[in-house]
Amino acid sequence: MARKLFIPGPIDVREDVLEKMATPMIGHRSKEISALQERISKKLQKIFYTENEILLSTSSGSGLMEGAIRSCTSKKAAVFSCGAFGDRWYKMAVTNNVKADLYNVDLGKAITPELVDKVLSTGEYDLIAIQHNETSTGITNPIEKIADVVRKYDDIVFCVDAVSSAGGIKIEVDKNNIDILITSTQKALGLPPGMAICTFSERAIKRAEKVEFRGTYFDLLAMYKYLKKKNYQYPSTPSISHMFAMDYQLDNILEEGLENRFNRHKDMANLVRAWAENHFKLFTDKNYLSNTLTVIENNQNINISELNSKLIEKGMQIANGYGDLKDKTFRISHMGDYNIEDIKYLLDTIDEILGF
Repeated sequence: MARKLFIPGPIDVREDVLEKMATPMIGHRSKEISALQERISKKLQKIFYTENEILLSTSSGSGLMEGAIRSCTSKKAAVFSCGAFGDRWYKMAVTNNVKADLYNVDLGKAITPELVDKVLSTGEYDLIAIQHNETSTGITNPIEKIADVVRKYDDIVFCVDAVSSAGGIKIEVDKNNIDILITSTQKALGLPPGMAICTFSERAIKRAEKVEFRGTYFDLLAMYKYLKKKNYQYPSTPSISHMFAMDYQLDNILEEGLENRFNRHKDMANLVRAWAENHFKLFTDKNYLSNTLTVIENNQNINISELNSKLIEKGMQIANGYGDLKDKTFRISHMGDYNIEDIKYLLDTIDEILGF
């Protein structure tokens, strides 16, 4: 039985989108692949509100996160973390021999513009890495206000992890001077896992040119130069099947209308939040709640694994808390192509199981 996945990703993919994965193969050095990639890029530029070039990677979002911090840190990176995935970005820097410092805030709290300003004012850093949306805590950081701070420092490459938000929450890349915005296919974009996407600004290009050891597979500058030289092709073979599905799904997203899509995510989030506050408690600072995922404090000490087992029997699944928050919280995602009726059905089913 097909299962509705209300987890932080991967999420459900529509049948018509999945069918596009079965499109007959074309060569990765053909005119057809160049045309396909160019179409994808133009559509993603609209979704991300940018004129910067788009890069695709046959990897998870983590691949481009690693590529960004390695390719574009010349002096030292400041990594701001409000949860497990920010910590992971710092680990990527350390294990790639990239100089970096980690700045944490308490779980459930947001990164503040004041903290970013305090750190950047030291003059020690030339790149910052930050989450837009942290799936372990349900935080959406105030990226616009942080962008105002970063704008004060001309030499900073601004990298943003929007893996679990892009396509579900409005992010204006150019307006906020974001140099590298990273996302993955398997979350709010409503595609199967297997590809990552990023924007790549002129400032990021110039910085990468100064970095000697950028790696190979995740060298963003090499991807960019090859794409420009070879007319929207890549140094290594991309997942062409994903590209067929992406081309089709991006049309669906644009046809829905970006504001309509963002508002639908907000409406689903509001429904889950109201339910959570009625029966449990929101874990996350209410000023910075995510519209793609809600993290709920398990203040009733329910057995989350048992609840999920019963949900799975009924064709649905939610997520336990992540890392140190396991069993202390649980997570319900509301992203991609779900609608209010899907969320109502899930919450009604949980109410029935728990006897609310």
